[in-house]
Amino acid sequence: MYHQVIQIDRQVVGLEEGVPTVIDPVTAIGLATTAFNALKKGIAVGKDLQDMGGQLTQWAGAISDLDFADRQNAKPPWYKTLGGGVQAEAMEIFAAKKKAESMRKELKDYICVMYGPSHWDELLRIEADIRKQKKEHDHKRIEMQRKLIEWGAGFVLFLVITGSLVGLIYLRTLQ
Repeated sequence: MYHQVIQIDRQVVGLEEGVPTVIDPVTAIGLATTAFNALKKGIAVGKDLQDMGGQLTQWAGAISDLDFADRQNAKPPWYKTLGGGVQAEAMEIFAAKKKAESMRKELKDYICVMYGPSHWDELLRIEADIRKQKKEHDHKRIEMQRKLIEWGAGFVLFLVITGSLVGLIYLRTLQ
């Protein structure tokens, strides 16, 4: 599998090329929680933030994915609204966002107490960079795949309806 390396604030982080077409809020908050727990442990033993770049990147990326899932759910495709799963996913996203807010506050408290407010500002800058990067790469790719599915499903539906109408007209002319 192709492995792309990206430089983020003097930290080298690998991002795999295989990006899912849908961002699951439960998976995103699970990844954020795992990274958050690793960050808490690192802070508790006195590790420097620069030594925890992988966990910071994983946490920020998962939070970015969660925000993206929220934006996607706010404007669901027409075929998804027919199934009725939009409300259930909205509840999952809401719960995950509340947990993410709690993690963010706790992480801010830890970092400000242990390292000072300037380190929190640095973390916010890194998080903004990661959000921008994910939006430019992963989220854009997911949006394009979603649009292709929407257009493809619409085209197939159009063909089915048109074929049915042509078939009905043909059957009427035979009678």
